[in-house]
Amino acid sequence: MARRKVAEPTIAPFVIRSSRIAGKGAFAARPIKRGERLIEYVGERLTHAASDARYDDHADDKHHTFLFAVNRSTVIDATFGGNDSRFINHSCEPNCESVIVGARVFIEAIRSIRTGEELSYDYAYTRDGTETEEEETTVYVCRCGSRKCRGTILAPMSKAELRRRAAAAKRHRRPHVHARSGQES
Repeated sequence: MARRKVAEPTIAPFVIRSSRIAGKGAFAARPIKRGERLIEYVGERLTHAASDARYDDHADDKHHTFLFAVNRSTVIDATFGGNDSRFINHSCEPNCESVIVGARVFIEAIRSIRTGEELSYDYAYTRDGTETEEEETTVYVCRCGSRKCRGTILAPMSKAELRRRAAAAKRHRRPHVHARSGQES
């Protein structure tokens, strides 16, 4: 009698538990290979206007949503109909990335990940130009703790924006008064 080949049980790539970054996080349940597609980011699909109406980023100076902008017309709200992908936290030095294929979003590993390591990707929230420097470190603060942390979950600023901010800071800088002489410098 021929033996039937029994499929090995597959181990889910990650589990959800408390995170030092923010609330809950996704942690590798097994070694994950570079390029492995881990999960699809799913949830209710909305227009940008509908998602803006649903959530106020500036209420109580908190920003906590499970929104993912797919394209110019679609946002996924994983609060409604979402899965465990919504618990993958942001990091400025991530081990995963979001990949948009058609109008679907997948999370894939960009390097090998050890069992127990927290999964993360760079949220790189789109800047609309109205964010203040204070909001970057309050409303959109990053707590990833990486060596390359930029302090915010917003997308990195363009070189032009960095130059503009530096020029504005220079214009608003007060003259320094020496304590001993009282002379400005």
